[in-house]
Formats: sequence, C-alpha cells, structure tokens
Amino acid sequence: MVRIEAVDTLLIDVPTIRPHVLAMATMHCQTICLVRIRCSDGTEGIGEASTIGGLSYGPESPEGIQLAIDTYFRPVLLTCDAGRPASAMAALSAAIVDNFFAKCAIETALLDAQGKRFGLPLSELLGGRVRDNVPVLWTLASGDTKSDIEEAERMLEARRHEAFKLKIGKRSVAEDVAHVAAIKRALGDRASIRVDVNQAWSETDARLGLRLLVDAGVDLVEQPIEGANRAGLARLRALGLIPIMADEALRGPNDALAIASIGAADVFSVKIEQSGGLSAARRVYAIAEAAGVELYGGTMLESGVGTIASAQLFATFPKLHWGTELFGPLLLTEEILAQPLVYGDFALALPTGPGLGIALDEERLAFFRRGASRRTISIPTRAGA
Repeated sequence: MVRIEAVDTLLIDVPTIRPHVLAMATMHCQTICLVRIRCSDGTEGIGEASTIGGLSYGPESPEGIQLAIDTYFRPVLLTCDAGRPASAMAALSAAIVDNFFAKCAIETALLDAQGKRFGLPLSELLGGRVRDNVPVLWTLASGDTKSDIEEAERMLEARRHEAFKLKIGKRSVAEDVAHVAAIKRALGDRASIRVDVNQAWSETDARLGLRLLVDAGVDLVEQPIEGANRAGLARLRALGLIPIMADEALRGPNDALAIASIGAADVFSVKIEQSGGLSAARRVYAIAEAAGVELYGGTMLESGVGTIASAQLFATFPKLHWGTELFGPLLLTEEILAQPLVYGDFALALPTGPGLGIALDEERLAFFRRGASRRTISIPTRAGA
C-alpha cells in the first residue's frame, strides 16, 4: 500500500492581462486553489481547482474548495491507498456529496502521482492519447469592439488562434449582436466566430438572438439560456438555426445523459472540474459519442496545472469537433510553471513527461500565495498578450 502522507492546499491570486468581461462577472484576477498530495513512496501529485469570479459562476469558490479539502477530504484521503486512485475517489464520493471542483483537483493530483510512479503521461492512464496537441481558441472579452478586433488580428498574425469566442449577454440582444457582427466582418473567413451568453438571455431573447447571430455569420452559440431550462434548450435547438452548445447545464454524466436524451444540445462543452474530475469527464465524452453529440474542450480559466490536466484528457478523444478553449495560462500576467506550456500553430502541445508532465515554479508560488509578504521577492511581469 502506498500511503497518502500529506494533502496540502494553497490559494494564489494572479492578475489577468486585461479585464475579462462575462455576463455574470468581470475578472481582473484569477484565484487558484492548488492541491499537493505527498505519498509514502516519495511521489507527489498536484491538482488545481479554479472558478470564475469566485461564487458568481457556480456553487464552489476557491476559498470554499480549500476549506472543504482541508476539513473533510484530508481525513478520508489519509486512510486511502495512493496507488489506487479510483478506490480513493470512490471513498471520497461515499463520504462527500457534490464538491465537483474539489474532487477534480484531488483526482488530478492522485493521477499525476500515479503517472510519475509508473513513468507514464497522464493521458496513457486515461486510455492513451490519439493526438499530441489540441487546437485552442481565444476568448475576446474586453467588451470593446475595436479592442477585440485588434486583439484578434494579433492572434491571427502570430498564428496563436484562428477561432474566437465572444462573451456576450451584459447588453441588449441588439447591442451584443452588433458587437459580434462587427468583429466577424473585420475578420471575415480568416476565423471562426462563436459566442457564449453564459445563461444571460431569456428564451424569447434567445429566439431573436439566434436569428440575428446566423445573419452575422456566427458558427456556434454556447448556453444561451439558463442551464436548468433543458426543455428550453431543446426548443431552441429544434429551430435548426445554429448549433447550440451546453455548458452550465452540463455538470457531470447525469446531466449529459439527460441533455442527450431530449436532444437539447448539438455540442457538449466538456470541463473536467464541472464534470467532477477526469474520470467523470471521460464518461461525459462517452455519452456524447453514443448520442451523436459533438465535443468541445472547455475551461474554467485554469492555470497551467488544470489546463494541462484537461489537455491530457482531451488528447484521448478520437473526435474533438470544435477544438478547445484551453488558453487559461495566456490570460494571466504571470506563469506559475517552471516551464510554460507551449502554444503555437493554433494549438497547445502536450508534454511527454510522466503524470501531468509539468513542474511548479516554487518562487512564483511563494510570491503570489495569498497572504505572502512580497517585500523581499521581485518577480518580473510577463508581457501582455
């Protein structure tokens, strides 16, 4: 038996390169809950839980995740065999209801350690990768049309992204669509344009919005109405105007089955945190595949830790119809990994090392750790994207 000897958590606060404007919040900083699991055989695994705007996106916050892990997860894990991650996760599920983001961070850390134990990339523990990189889009969310166009042009010129998702829903439908249409006109056929409403529209607004977005040349609409309104999503999809993607409606395999059963989405945004972990997210994928639902790799704007965990899973999907949104580290002013993830040619490359294939930058963690004294540490700021 490989004993779990310690389960440590820390919060770090990293500024974003610009305000990130969503329907429910405007982000100026990302708070990351990191988890480290140390095992009796000398291996250590790391995982991440990050949310969007604290509690504005969902029922978990970084602070609450840390408290839950420190208070309730740790005593259970200290009785578990680190060499049997599935058994450890089953013990957590028996003792703790929901807390999907926290469970994802723990499972990621357990699998990272297991991969290091056997000298295998995490993707090989999940069935084996079928690709060595995943396509990545960029979200345009400054809220300013001119700035968004300029930002997109820079991304295209640098060959970093050729698909863009626009965050809308704070303004009227007409204003939002005018913003989207102007960006699409400027970029033309050089880029795919998608929008994310983050549940902000009523069903009536969505009927109008979908029609206008078709005329604007938009390829995909993410979560136009409240996630709980599955019947409404099905009605919107039945209009046949534009592909509909489920995101906030999709919290794990049970939701995936319910949505697929009534034909409420053309596309699933698969998120490892929102699904409850890597294994649960893989079950979401299996349901989508069986139901003929297309796939997109979503994000909670994680740092490099959660981002590469997602990429390790998405690299095992035979089909990834709409690419991924794994740009989280690029939205941050600072890098917390010893070696940054590699982005280029419109994709994110997967590392080949064991586990997640990454290492943390301990000096930067010490600097950005919440409550740390920063008077004696100088960290240069990374140039904005």
